[in-house]
Amino acid sequence: MSLFDVSDIVAALHAARDEWRDAQKRSREPGSREFPSREALADIVDSLKGALFPMRLGPPDLRRESEDFYVGYTLDAALQSLWTQARLELRYTSRHDPRPPEAIDEQATEAVREFAAALPGIRRLLDGDVLAAYQGDPAARSVDEVLLCYPGILAMIHHRLAHQLYGLGLPLLARIVAELAHSVTGIDLHPGAKIDAGFFIDHGTGVVIGETAVIGKRVRIYQAVTLGAKRFPTDAEGNLQKGQPRHPIVEDDVVIYAGATILGRVTLGKGATIGGNVWITDDVPPGASVSQASLQNAPRRTAA
Repeated sequence: MSLFDVSDIVAALHAARDEWRDAQKRSREPGSREFPSREALADIVDSLKGALFPMRLGPPDLRRESEDFYVGYTLDAALQSLWTQARLELRYTSRHDPRPPEAIDEQATEAVREFAAALPGIRRLLDGDVLAAYQGDPAARSVDEVLLCYPGILAMIHHRLAHQLYGLGLPLLARIVAELAHSVTGIDLHPGAKIDAGFFIDHGTGVVIGETAVIGKRVRIYQAVTLGAKRFPTDAEGNLQKGQPRHPIVEDDVVIYAGATILGRVTLGKGATIGGNVWITDDVPPGASVSQASLQNAPRRTAA
């Protein structure tokens, strides 16, 4: 005999779910799962990490002579599972504009094929990120240490995969993949952010990079840096306008030190250095060096 009578709680939770579904105009009809699975995507990403870096992120007993077999087997299983999750997202997004199931399946198949074809390029981008971290951190003893231990690299593995999914019309899968790394590392990279080659996040905790940020080559940032939005435009009815460019553009070879906050669609010019704990809402010229002292001494703007 159970110590707890949960029947009333079960009924109350059922009522709460119905209230939510009615408010969101969801169907009450019986059916299978509507949404992608966070747990399934965690398994998929783990498999993809093994396929990308088999001798370092693959199984501990893997031997070099079995590398291609392992990659092929693991990749096939991961892509099959990814197709299932992609189909769930596409079915979910088509609920207000119904399409034939075969059209959704075809779109899911094409998206996963394109994703798979992009994996060699993603591997090469990640190699550049690993090398940038090794070259940029005097404490790094090897590129293998960087790949195995650095939270910034873990975040970038997830971001490179998530950004590809985002571009293929699977933003919910992309966001889940990004948030899996965020929850472990404390690094919040929106999958829509465009990040070029050789990117290095040192330490990493508290870094936030928004959806429409654009980051050039060989950029280095430190912990607690924010590339955020200054304001959130609304339409005539007061609803937030989605997808508008609202985050910074960071050009090649920029360094941003710990605690810096850069807000709005501003540009940090090529080779600029942004000091720690500064607050920037205006463009920074190429090659400039910005510090708290330089900002305090800068002429103050007057309202027009």
